[in-house]
Amino acid sequence: MVRLFAFLLALPFAAGAETLKVGSKRFTESYILGELLVRTAGGGEHRQGLGNTGIVFAALKAGSIDLYPEYTGTIAKEIVKLEGNPTLAELNRALAPQGFGVAVPLGFHNGYALALREERVQALGLRTLADLAKHPDLELGLTQEFLGRADGWPGLKAAYNLPHAAPQGLDHGLAYEAIGAGRIDVMDIYTTDAKIERYKLVALEDDRKFFPRYDAVLLYRLDVPRRFPEAWARLQKLEGRINEKEMIRLNAAAELGGKSFAEAAALFDSKTPAVKPSERKFLPTLFGPDFWRLTGQHLLLVLASLAASVAVGIPLGILAHKVPALSQAVLGTVGVIQTIPSLALFAFLIAIMGTIGTAPALVALFLYALLPIVRNTHAGLEAVGKGMRHASLALGLQAGERLKLIELPLAMPSILAGIKTSAVINVGTATIAAFVGAGGYGERIVSGLALNDNATLLAGAVPAAALALLVQGAFEMGERRFGWMARAQR
Repeated sequence: MVRLFAFLLALPFAAGAETLKVGSKRFTESYILGELLVRTAGGGEHRQGLGNTGIVFAALKAGSIDLYPEYTGTIAKEIVKLEGNPTLAELNRALAPQGFGVAVPLGFHNGYALALREERVQALGLRTLADLAKHPDLELGLTQEFLGRADGWPGLKAAYNLPHAAPQGLDHGLAYEAIGAGRIDVMDIYTTDAKIERYKLVALEDDRKFFPRYDAVLLYRLDVPRRFPEAWARLQKLEGRINEKEMIRLNAAAELGGKSFAEAAALFDSKTPAVKPSERKFLPTLFGPDFWRLTGQHLLLVLASLAASVAVGIPLGILAHKVPALSQAVLGTVGVIQTIPSLALFAFLIAIMGTIGTAPALVALFLYALLPIVRNTHAGLEAVGKGMRHASLALGLQAGERLKLIELPLAMPSILAGIKTSAVINVGTATIAAFVGAGGYGERIVSGLALNDNATLLAGAVPAAALALLVQGAFEMGERRFGWMARAQR
């Protein structure tokens, strides 16, 4: 069992060892650029929607990805801590000691701005960010990353002496819905967002020049040109070829036109006119071309982690039963693990293991699955009557034989119930693994959040729920079988 788990764990990395791996952040433009880079390079693997700057850069440092689209202002402020608007040469000098470089300026700028609905701007007479200080009653809804960045809310609040209380954190896609519904007044936008025009937003002028320039570039590991010379030569041909109008058109194809990120990227350099707004349909999205790939990834995450949890959890439950002095320590430890928030555990494992993707996801799911298995194994063995134990002693059975022939079979319904609980929990928890690049049905949920698209969200949530029901049904059949066997032995 352990060898099988190790083999399954190694498969994703062995298969992509010599493949160019492109990362992207969790917003529409980054998804599209990631797909465009893979197309331009002539092939590769797109590890999409990995999260915010910290997670994607950690993936680059660990070698889990080779390059990703980034912005000069973000590199300067968040990664190398340079002030002003450094040149590419200055960024490269700062990045070189870490083994990274920046190249291929794509030709457009996508900066931060704060925006309001047009009618609110006119009614309040707002024009600049400094004008916001006169309206402390305005409700702000900002993305979580913007709230924590040095070039985000903390610095902006100080630069403009803004009196507003700590804003609520919102996903970028959901913030557009919130401002459209009037639940918030102000949101942070990316200046190439396709929804700016749709929601009739007006960006306030940065009159104190707080924000740096955010020119789109490639942030890459310095060994990429040597390892992938042909792909790198192709990628360099993108230099200066994407202007802001073109990037807005591609973003609109995904956010407003119902195109997938790959389909939107395929529109680059085409003469296709601007897309008309349309909604994705649920069934075509559910059974899209990525369905079986995501199903395989989800099953791998659930079954491999569950197999390891069974292999470790049952012996731990037996240990807790046989050695009462260790019972509280074993049960307490697996109980504490269960209380750790899933995203926090994923982040912790990424830092410890130095990688993203399948490996930390499998370890996290393995840890989460332990508690029900350990506790139910312990409870099942505790429930075996003293009479059965005395009978086995009278038959002259050794301790190992008693465990194998009497105690475990009688405890099996309880053990199976614990395994069933762990399996169902893992099916749901595995969707969160997509936030660290592990794939599965959660990949659609992450994409749906980026697009604020209900069809895509449901196309990830529904098969995950269906899989959980199938798993529960299969284990209940097993429980009934072993319950009948246990009653027959009595």
